[in-house]
Amino acid sequence: FSPIEVDLIHQACDLATPLYSGQAELTGAPLLQHALGTATILIDMNMDVETIAATILHAVPSYLDDWHAILEARFGANIAGLVEGILRMEQIQAFSEFDGAHASDQKNADNTQQIESLRKMLLAMVQDIRVVLIKLAERTQTLRNLSGATPAQQKQIAQESQGIFAPLANRLGVWQIKWELEDLSLRYLEPQLYKEV
Repeated sequence: FSPIEVDLIHQACDLATPLYSGQAELTGAPLLQHALGTATILIDMNMDVETIAATILHAVPSYLDDWHAILEARFGANIAGLVEGILRMEQIQAFSEFDGAHASDQKNADNTQQIESLRKMLLAMVQDIRVVLIKLAERTQTLRNLSGATPAQQKQIAQESQGIFAPLANRLGVWQIKWELEDLSLRYLEPQLYKEV
C-alpha cells in the first residue's frame, strides 16, 4: 500500500479500537483481533485499501450511532457502502439461519433453505462483490478461532460454512478460502474423519 493508503488503514484502526475495546466474538477472540485477522486474509488476497478499511470497520454499526454519516465523512462513500453491505449480508444471514442438523427426512427442506440462503446472499452481493469477499474472509477467521465457541455453536457455524460459504467461495473461484472453509468445517463436523485425513 502507498503511504496515503496505510494512513487510511491507520485511521480505520483508530476509529475501531476504542469502539471494539472489551468486545469479543462468539469464539471469545477480541473483536479488534478478529477484524485485523480478517483484514490480513484479504491483504493476502491482494485486495484494495477500501476493502481492508471496511473490513476493520465492519462492526462499527453495532457500536456507533449515525455510523453511516460518520464513516462517509471520514472514509468516503465507497467504504461506508461496503460496511453497509456487510451489515445487510449479516442481517440476511441472521434472518435465514442455516441449520443442517435436522434428521435425514428433513434433507430436502434443508437443501431448499440452503439454496434460498445462498440466493439471498448472492442478491446482497450484486452491488459490490467485495462485500462477499469480506464476509468469506470473516467466516474463515471465525473458523480459525472456533475452538473458543460452545460445541453447539461450533457445529452450527461449521454446517453453515460447509453448506453456504464454501460453495459461495467455489462459485466465485476463491479456491484458497473454499479449501480452508471446508477443511476447518470438517474438523468440527467429522472430528474422527478429520484426524484420519
